[in-house]
Amino acid sequence: MPQFDITIAGELNLDLILYGLPDELAPEREFLADRMTLTLGGSSSIVAHNLAALGSCVGFQSRIGDDDLGTAALLPLQQMGVDVSRLRRVGGEIKTGLTVILQRSAWRNMVTYAGTIAQLTWDDLDLDYLANARHFHVSSFYLQRALRPRIPELFREMKAAGLSTSLDTNDDPDDTWESGLREALRCVDVFLPNEREAQKAARVDNLEAAVGTLAEMVPLVVVKLGREGALAQRGGERFTSPSIKVEAVDAVGAGDSFDAGFLHEYVRGADLTTCLRTGNLAGAFSTTRSGGTEAFRDMAYRHKFFREHGRGSRV
Repeated sequence: MPQFDITIAGELNLDLILYGLPDELAPEREFLADRMTLTLGGSSSIVAHNLAALGSCVGFQSRIGDDDLGTAALLPLQQMGVDVSRLRRVGGEIKTGLTVILQRSAWRNMVTYAGTIAQLTWDDLDLDYLANARHFHVSSFYLQRALRPRIPELFREMKAAGLSTSLDTNDDPDDTWESGLREALRCVDVFLPNEREAQKAARVDNLEAAVGTLAEMVPLVVVKLGREGALAQRGGERFTSPSIKVEAVDAVGAGDSFDAGFLHEYVRGADLTTCLRTGNLAGAFSTTRSGGTEAFRDMAYRHKFFREHGRGSRV
């Protein structure tokens, strides 16, 4: 039996979330936030953390700086039981990444210092370690600048070892949606974009057309639709699931939390209705506290929420 349910290679950083700022920030002015959260960030590490919280056995590889930000980012993963034994800490001028999020009532700005996020390379990876799992996942395709040229090869290696694979591109800061994405998608079993990312990846401005195009490349396309829930397309089959209504604090990491819920069920062979339901449940749960992982860190709160809302889910 494989050691892990899921292995992930990707970024590990912190999110600094500031609340209560005006929509417009004039030059040369000082503005006061009314509260803040410093929490685990990075799509890859949020997925890893929340998968472990849901009960999956997770192995995680990354590169971080030998600095206080790296130590602070690593601790939540260790506390949640994610295996980080193959993670690399490196010294030098390039430090652990940091994203500053200016959260407004219905939207946000995000500014990222990539740091070590963009420095993870093929040579940092232990392929035998990553292959010792049932499933392999990559997030933040466009932030993995050093690794990105070989991500298709990495997927092929994992599939040759018998793993299923998944990809969540997240946003492309350059908004080109090129750099080998289509080659990577042809090596992926599950693609997990949101509505905008699906259309960008397919190079169309219509969701239905995007899903049709992507379904020709990927066996299973799962699109996160926010308040509209989620849909999955597998060949000619369409599955949908409504969102879970909650009082949201912010949506930081909600899509990554959806990935965690969906993949937690997927690797156990659950039907797509259950996978979508649990993805929506995990995504909604994430929004009830600041950031992408804070809700998941409270075990009693997590169990209560999933018990009350999680009909048909096994978490």
